[in-house]
Order: sequence, then structure tokens, then C-alpha cells
Amino acid sequence: MLSPVLTQRQPDDSAQRWQQELSNLITDPTELLQLLGLNPDDFDIPADVLQAFPLKVPRPFVARMQHGNARDPLLMQVLPSVREGDDTPGYGFDPLSEADFNPQPGVLHKYQGRVLVLAAPHCAVHCRYCFRRHFPYQDKVPGRQVWEQSLNWLAGQPQISEVIYSGGDPLAASDKHLAWLTNRISEIPHIGRLRIHTRTPVLVPARVDNNLLGWLGGSRLQKVMVIHCNHANEIDADVIAAMGKLRDAGVTLLNQSVLLKGVNESTQALADLSEALFAAGVLPYYLHALDKVQGVAHFDIDEGRARTLINELKQRLPGYLVPRLVREIPGEASKTGLL
Repeated sequence: MLSPVLTQRQPDDSAQRWQQELSNLITDPTELLQLLGLNPDDFDIPADVLQAFPLKVPRPFVARMQHGNARDPLLMQVLPSVREGDDTPGYGFDPLSEADFNPQPGVLHKYQGRVLVLAAPHCAVHCRYCFRRHFPYQDKVPGRQVWEQSLNWLAGQPQISEVIYSGGDPLAASDKHLAWLTNRISEIPHIGRLRIHTRTPVLVPARVDNNLLGWLGGSRLQKVMVIHCNHANEIDADVIAAMGKLRDAGVTLLNQSVLLKGVNESTQALADLSEALFAAGVLPYYLHALDKVQGVAHFDIDEGRARTLINELKQRLPGYLVPRLVREIPGEASKTGLL
């Protein structure tokens, strides 16, 4: 039975707003570039790159890009590049060996005490550095009947205390599905914490509506949301307001970033990001070294340079604003710190 708290918030117009935003994504590079006052003829975007991993970006995110700037750090994260067709030695199609950690449909069990639940097979954006750009979601994300099988498996794993919603992006799924899934998980006594990894509230702040706050705030589980923000320019007044609503619902807010060439590979950019996050009520958590998936090598930054950036950041900021520099290594018991 759902908690009475879930009925206290009424549906609002923003529920339709965010769904409209996700159904009205920019998928044509020509449209994206023209909106920014850029000449599409100046960019080389091969058809095979677009076919392999199509462009997909919400309009509220595009509105934060700098008009006329071909090197805008937000644009660089979403604009397809001819470099994605490179065949780079040392880069693979499953860089984290996730196929080896899939005990049940929709579940990845990589670390002791917690499991990843693939709550949605899609995202609100196609980040060009995505480590799951080749992930076979159609084979991994179940329907309702198979979800019951996976939840029964989870109920029989008393050593697991935390469920992590991932995807895709879990908040690209409907509130009806997420409320059902969260309610079922909350019925498992040994699960005490729900963590949600999502980029959607940064991309489309209207996603944080009364429906979302209802099922999220009404759960008995402790709630942690790890947003994914790579640059200070991604944070505007609407994002700050969305973060405030989540905090009011009892959600602890953290951020994870990816260190990306052409986006945030300077001490100034990282310091600005940490300051903007904290001003929005979000604590910097992880700074990830790039996962080595085919098609993203042009974003990579040498680990030595990454360590230098973090050490410089430590000299400029208080410790709580310095994210942990990590890399995920398949088979390791946790993220591997690089300092």
C-alpha cells in the first residue's frame, strides 16, 4: 500500500511540460547549429556516426549554450564528431565489462552491498562520451512481469542495502513506473537506501514536478540523487529551483562529472563548477576519468594531467568542494581513486 504522503501532492502542468520537452528533442545537427547561429557547412558530421549514435538533446539545455560559439562546452558534450568513427586501440564496446555482472534482467551487481537497477532504457540526451553508447538495452531492461522476477531475486539477497537507479536515465521513465518500482523495493526490509543517478533535472528542470516529488518524498527509503553536471554553465535559475524542491523532499544531492577535453579540463572550469553546484545545494562527489569506450577517445585526458588539476583544485577550494578523482575498473570492489 502506498504511503499517504504520496497523495498529498496534486498533479501539475509541469508533468505535461517535461514530457513535451522529451518528445520535442533536437535530433538534427543542422537545426542545432542554426539555432546557435553556426554554419552547418563548417562541421563534419558523417552519416554513419549519426546512425550509430543519433543526436538527441533537449531544448532547455540548448538554451544555455553560447550563441555563435562553436567551442561552447555544453555544445561539445552533445554535438556528434567525425572523431567518433576512429578505431582507437585500448578502447572497447563494453569498457566496464558490465555483461559479466548481470545476474537478473534489469539488474547489474558490480559492488558488494548495492545493486544497479536499469530503470529506463533511454536518456533525455545522447552525451557523446557515454560509456553505455553500445549497451544492448533491448536485451537488459525487462517488462513488468520479468521485473517481479528480478525483485524476488533482490528480496533474497539480504547483504544488499542500497538500490541504485540507473539506465539510460531513470528519470526519463514515467512516474507511474518509477512509483511502482520504488514502492515494491521499499517492501524489501533489508533495502534502506535509494540512490538515483540522473542527468534529466539538469537538462529539463521541469522534470522535478509534483508527481516526482510525491513518490520520491513519500518513500520510507533514504534518498540520494546523484546529478550529472560537467560545467558551471549547465546550472541556471531553473536548475537551482529544481534542486531546492528535491532538497525539500528530503533528497541528499550529490554531483558526478566526467573530465572531458574541450569541456572542463582546466582548474578554473572545475572550480567554477564546484562553486556553482554548492550554491545550488549540491555537493561535488566524483570526477570520473573517461571510460574507454570506442568513439570517445577525443575527449580523453591523461591521468597525470587529471591529478595535477585536482591538486590545483585542492589549493583553491575547501576540501568539501573537491570531488574525488576516480576511475571505474572492471572487477574492482569499488571505484579506484587516482590520487
